[in-house]
Amino acid sequence: MKLAMLSSKTPFLIQKPAHLYRRLLRDIKKLPKESQSHYKHHVRQGFNSHADETDPSRISQIMSRALDDMDWLIKKYSK
Repeated sequence: MKLAMLSSKTPFLIQKPAHLYRRLLRDIKKLPKESQSHYKHHVRQGFNSHADETDPSRISQIMSRALDDMDWLIKKYSK
């Protein structure tokens, strides 16, 4: 399964949910130190809770939402 996802800043290709997971963990480093552990836990929980998902359209929807949420968080903390 190959999914083309666009970030608000740069286009990139995400081929698997694991690629998204790594991307989100890298993006968390852009957040304030005191909130990073909270969001790392949140990303891990989300990844684990959707690990058994098999429907490609649902996986795409979850991944897209995760990217949108991370973009929102980065914008929120960059103000």
